[in-house]
Amino acid sequence: MRILIIEDDKSLAETLRFQLERSNFEADICCDGEEGLHFIEQQSHDLILLDRMLPVLDGISVLKITREKNISTPIIFVTALGALNDKITGLDCGADDYLVKPFDFEELLARIRCILRRPSKWEGSKPLALGDISYDIGQKKLFCGEYTCSLSAREGDLLEFFLRNPGQTIPRSSLLAKVWGPDAEVEDGNLDNYIYFLRRRLRSVQSAMQLKTVRGVGYQLEAPYV
Repeated sequence: MRILIIEDDKSLAETLRFQLERSNFEADICCDGEEGLHFIEQQSHDLILLDRMLPVLDGISVLKITREKNISTPIIFVTALGALNDKITGLDCGADDYLVKPFDFEELLARIRCILRRPSKWEGSKPLALGDISYDIGQKKLFCGEYTCSLSAREGDLLEFFLRNPGQTIPRSSLLAKVWGPDAEVEDGNLDNYIYFLRRRLRSVQSAMQLKTVRGVGYQLEAPYV
């Protein structure tokens, strides 16, 4: 599981990252709200720890923009603002939990585990569908009419991202961040290879879906008859 820490206290942020990594999580750090929002928009994290008092863009603004963009990644406010009205405001704006500083790390860890036990809004019993295809996330199987094929984990992650953003041109940077992680050292050619693999999978099930290259930007999955 990958966690994003948006916290301007660099010492606290590094301590949190160290403790989370000792607890078998991966963690990334941002020190201002604008940078944090950029990372959130890449949708490459499973949970976000968000401070309220941030430079450039405050935590409430980050949260509101995130939810307005229909990004449902769980967010825990971790902040010194502990008045009842502060908690109500944070939760009403879309936070999943609210933890007041100073706190015990074990309590934070328990809250993280509690949230991650909840069914993901991205996961459900119904396969994702677009045009003439559907994709079963759990089984990593692609369907089109009477045809089916299995996908690798990375092919499946790519296809899932396209299906959750129908008709959108997705930048290369977003695809790399979502599938490989925002800090992963990945050559652009790796993405091109997996796009090729995914196109081949679509052809193998006789799909009419087109995975188009948008020059200078990224890729778009679209149904030609829609």
